[in-house]
Amino acid sequence: MIKGSCLCGDIRFQTSAPAKGPSMCHCAQCRKQSGGIWASAYVREAELTIHGPVSWYAASPEAKRGFCARCGSFLFWKAHDEDTISFALGAVEDPTGIRLEKHIFTGSKGDFYEITDGLPQEP
Repeated sequence: MIKGSCLCGDIRFQTSAPAKGPSMCHCAQCRKQSGGIWASAYVREAELTIHGPVSWYAASPEAKRGFCARCGSFLFWKAHDEDTISFALGAVEDPTGIRLEKHIFTGSKGDFYEITDGLPQEP
């Protein structure tokens, strides 16, 4: 079971499905919303149970981002035309048992760091 929550605990989530596609996103939107790199994995939306008042922000015509209005934790990313939902790995309770597979949107990563872990990088 994967369980997680926002910083203040108003929002909690859980899934018994295996986490898919664990990655670190370097896109400008994730950097601006999270203050850095956003690590996430995804499951089918029907496999994720969310408790609490998620606030959704339509960040683009393609997707929305879910966060806690009280503490500001950025927890979810959901494409409008997909049946999956990504959740923040930083919000998951340890031990996660999850290992990153790749870095995504590296073509727009910040210039203040280097990626040196040897994982695949997708521009």
